[in-house]
Amino acid sequence: MRRTFEDLVAEAETAPVEGWDFSWLDGRAGEERPSWGYARLLAERMAGASAALDVQTGGGEVLAGLPVLAPVTVATESWPPNVPVAAARLRARGAALVADDDEPRLPFRSGVFDLVCSRHPVRTWWAEIARVLRPGGTYLSQKVGPRSVFELAEFFLGPLDGSARVPEAAGAEAEAAGLTVVDLRGERLRMEFHDVGAVVYFLRKVIWIVPGFTVERHRARLRDLHDRIESEGPFVAHSSRFLIEARRPE
Repeated sequence: MRRTFEDLVAEAETAPVEGWDFSWLDGRAGEERPSWGYARLLAERMAGASAALDVQTGGGEVLAGLPVLAPVTVATESWPPNVPVAAARLRARGAALVADDDEPRLPFRSGVFDLVCSRHPVRTWWAEIARVLRPGGTYLSQKVGPRSVFELAEFFLGPLDGSARVPEAAGAEAEAAGLTVVDLRGERLRMEFHDVGAVVYFLRKVIWIVPGFTVERHRARLRDLHDRIESEGPFVAHSSRFLIEARRPE
């Protein structure tokens, strides 16, 4: 039996969205993963690090999921709902969390980390990354690329400017901060939303896709989306991701 629009929306509107775990969407939405395997690359870099920093850790899921952490591992996070979740998760792995506003200056001395990492940071402060890295240290990050999930954003907001988050621009900023880019590559990846509840949950959690999203404010378009999925099948969008690895010269 198909579930009603009101039932799907009500369930998704009350689901908890703390942390960065998307398992609530299992069977209801799906996304291809980048071919490079960020978690695998990070695990390899982490195994050889003595001091590591994860910037904008979210709920700490990626960092806590690594098989081995550096002897000194710390993370930062600014979004209040994520802070207690990440703190508890990382404490269990012997890592520390610093609640930070994600604005310069990073609350660490210069040249203390041989690995800095970040998965899907909102913004990268390249000069600060370069400052806290030791000579020879590595920055590894998977970032959101241009026009990510724009099919969904434009369904609610209309045409948008997609010129931001270009990988080449990030590479140029890294070089300008004194880092040497050793890897830079991007991919577009298929996403599918199988019901309107999955969309509601996703937009409540990934708050920058449709800024200011609420069910009440966007109910009419949500109803249109529900009807479209019912008649045409899953709503298809495409995420955009790029990997960048840069090193501070010796």
